[in-house]
Amino acid sequence: MCVVDLLNLNQRFLYHLATTESRSRLMTTLNWIIVSGVSMSSIALVGSLTLLLRQSTLEKVLEPLVAIAAGSLLGGAFFHMIPAALKANLSIVTIGILIVCGFTAFLLLEQYLHWHHNHQLPIKRKEPLTYLILIGDGLHNFLGGMVIAGAFIIDIRLGIVCWLAAAAHEVPQELGDFAVLIHGGWSKGSALLFNFLSGLTFLFGGLITYILSFQFDVSWLIPFAAGNFIYIGASDLIPQMSKNKDTNLKSKAVNGVAFISGIYLLLLVMP
Repeated sequence: MCVVDLLNLNQRFLYHLATTESRSRLMTTLNWIIVSGVSMSSIALVGSLTLLLRQSTLEKVLEPLVAIAAGSLLGGAFFHMIPAALKANLSIVTIGILIVCGFTAFLLLEQYLHWHHNHQLPIKRKEPLTYLILIGDGLHNFLGGMVIAGAFIIDIRLGIVCWLAAAAHEVPQELGDFAVLIHGGWSKGSALLFNFLSGLTFLFGGLITYILSFQFDVSWLIPFAAGNFIYIGASDLIPQMSKNKDTNLKSKAVNGVAFISGIYLLLLVMP
């Protein structure tokens, strides 16, 4: 065998190795997207806790959970997503525009679909509004699935961190949403089922992003997602922390510590 043949054989081996590694990475990314989507949908089942605990107990638990979620979302945006966008060779101006777009997208979602994250227990609502809440949450979860999948495609570690921050915020949301559905006339089984189906749009959004990633660069989703996280954390969750006028000084201190803990946890897992 001549030297040329050896070189050609070596090139074919390296190409096969690179192709195999690439396929393996793609499958790993797809698996993470599927697992994260199903897991996020399953969080809807925590809403059943509203049936087991007293309302006063749930209110005490919800406020610190909301505070942790707010800190986690802001920490995820500033410590992980924006630095990842910079590493993706996006210009500072482009990153700034995409952050504003992500922030504005969720602002419009709230304003025009009357969607909001319900983190309080519960207010008596008319049943038609419960359908609107499910539609709004479904669209919100679909967008969330897209941006989290984009994070997994860029870097699996980034995807895990972003998923954890998003999941921290989903727990209090699902508790509140389930309570609203029950008070809107839904049966327990129907409320759990449709809350879960609404959460499944997270998986669909992730799969669509994965498919599109073969044709388009999805790195722009990272700063867009950072804008989403900043909006939910700063404009939705933080106001909820101070909305209850009856909160005493001790509760405010607990909420403050929970908020800082959420930020610190995301700081600890920085690469």
